[in-house]
Amino acid sequence: MLSPEFISYLPHVNACLNGTSALLLIFGYRFIRARNVAAHRTCQLLALSVSILFLISYLTYHFHHGATRFQGTGVVRPIYFTILLSHTILAVVIVPLVTLTFFRAFRNDFTRHRKIARITLPLWLYVCVTGVIVYLMLYQIYPS
Repeated sequence: MLSPEFISYLPHVNACLNGTSALLLIFGYRFIRARNVAAHRTCQLLALSVSILFLISYLTYHFHHGATRFQGTGVVRPIYFTILLSHTILAVVIVPLVTLTFFRAFRNDFTRHRKIARITLPLWLYVCVTGVIVYLMLYQIYPS
C-alpha cells in the first residue's frame, strides 16, 4: 500500500518527468541536426523512458487520489481548461505517433522516420510543456 505522503508527492514528480522529457527531446533534436546520431538516439530513448515513467506515476497518482479540481476563477479558468483539453487530446494522439516514430528508427527506415518525426517532435514537446503548465496552474499557482 502506498502512503498518502508518497501519493501527494507524485504530481511534483510528474512535472519533473515532463520537464525532463522536454529537455531530452530538445537536446535530441539538436544532436540530430548536428549529425550526432548516437547522442540523438540516447536522448530519444531516455525521453521515451522518462515518459513511460511519467505515465506510470500519473496513473498511480490518479488511481489513488482521483481528480484534482482547478481552483482558479475568472478569465484564467477557460485558459486552464483550453490548455488542459489540448494537452489531454494530444497526450492520447502522441502515443501511437511516438510508437511509429521509434519503430521506423529501429527498422532503419530513416526516410519515413524523418517524415513522421517532424510531426511527432513538436506534438510531444507540446504535451510535455503543457503538462508542466497544467501542474503549475493546478498545484502551485491555484492550489486547493
